[in-house]
Amino acid sequence: MSAAPETFNPSPETQAWLAGEHNLLIDGQRVAAASGERIEVFDPATEALITTVAGAGPEDIDRAVAAARKAFKGEWAKLTSYERARLMFKFADLIEENMSLLAEVEVLENGMPRMISEYTIAKFGGEFVRYFAGWVTKIHGMTIPVSPSEARNGESLTYTKREPIGVVGAIIPWNAPLAMAILKLAPTLATGCTIVLKPAELTPLTALLLGELAQQAGIPDGVVNVVPGYGQAAGAALSEHDGVDKISFTGSTAVGKSIIKASAGNLKKVTLELGGKSPFVVFPDADMERVIPGAVRGAFFLQGQNCMASTRLFVHEDVFEPVVEGIAAMAGGMTPGPGLNPGSMLGPLISGDQRDRVMGYIEDGKASAAELRCGGEALPGKGFFVKPTVFGRTNMDMKIAREEIFGPVMCVQAFGDSELEDVAAEANATIYGLSGSVWTKDISVAHKMAGLIDSGQVSINCHAAVDPAIPFGGNKQSGWGREFGMEGLEPYLKTKATTVLF
Repeated sequence: MSAAPETFNPSPETQAWLAGEHNLLIDGQRVAAASGERIEVFDPATEALITTVAGAGPEDIDRAVAAARKAFKGEWAKLTSYERARLMFKFADLIEENMSLLAEVEVLENGMPRMISEYTIAKFGGEFVRYFAGWVTKIHGMTIPVSPSEARNGESLTYTKREPIGVVGAIIPWNAPLAMAILKLAPTLATGCTIVLKPAELTPLTALLLGELAQQAGIPDGVVNVVPGYGQAAGAALSEHDGVDKISFTGSTAVGKSIIKASAGNLKKVTLELGGKSPFVVFPDADMERVIPGAVRGAFFLQGQNCMASTRLFVHEDVFEPVVEGIAAMAGGMTPGPGLNPGSMLGPLISGDQRDRVMGYIEDGKASAAELRCGGEALPGKGFFVKPTVFGRTNMDMKIAREEIFGPVMCVQAFGDSELEDVAAEANATIYGLSGSVWTKDISVAHKMAGLIDSGQVSINCHAAVDPAIPFGGNKQSGWGREFGMEGLEPYLKTKATTVLF
């Protein structure tokens, strides 16, 4: 691996959009921050300044929440479910029509390879919005047979209604900014809520672009508000705000805990999708032609900046060496480079601070008894590139095996002919419980092991199987609640019971 090549230039359409003035989107208007603050946005592949955006503070959050509240009680509330669904379908169409622009903007602000951005837009862009649009006309309550003592002749009618929870404050991370924004927008719109969306200050551009597309789709002003800003200012103000009915947060476990504390003022509802340290368990009868590329994709997707990353491999001793050799060879052959370069397979980390943090873990691993099988270095020159790194012969006493690194670092641990419960105990020896996978041709072993792994999601002979219809979320300190699927609607709804006496 050599230093990353020069980046390709974005299209004229992308350059024209970037040349515009990027302000907050509040109540349908693009407005400057009350403080006048601007946030610089850099390309992590070249360290070049891309543009600046308005940086929201508490006063701007007040304005955005007020706009969302007005829209929630106004035009948006008056639309029928069919009308709301039609707007969502139009929004989905616009996301797909603007895929090239969205992908290039995301690549520039985040650094991921373009093929990854286009994949996520295809999988979690228009189709994700359409999936939730299909639920809009199917949100309903039920009738319940009861007999209150106050009823004359025992006759009564009790029914429930599912109502939108209100104003949603959504805070999203920088690792997959476009998909993360859509994961919050789609259920918000489907349930009839309104939203104040705060993207990460490192990657605010795709959220602002999505806000523009929502306007073009005809979604009323104030329904979607986008307020880039720093966590300690905008994020804290949104989490604490008494005008917000619910917070939906994706990010680190540490920040998630602070949001729980901040939400206590008005007891707003909170859903959290947090960190992970996912186990990837390989039995000796597994198909190695699937295991090796599956492990590499699972660990180094998004440069390892992925909460579902398969960063803890548990491999049976009988196949340990061929598996580790195969993974090291494939990982070592990945081509790094700016995301707009067609040949790039691995982008940069998001920032210099993140690169330094990851390299700190790598140096800790080198100092331990772990075997460095490939990588272990940052690339020279511009950009925050770190080579895919594989450590063999690790154990759960090592920091690199216990803690979420959020970078391209894989730890491989061997196991022998142990009871499945013993292997699962090692896999579960973490504060996290987000994802996991089991690799074997023995269907009984597969299902038993999947049942023993304490994670919100487990895959068999694949890793991190995600789809708009599959519920996703974590156990333990990986989060509260679920996103995706029918379960993904629940956090945005409240139930009202009504009883009529005859």
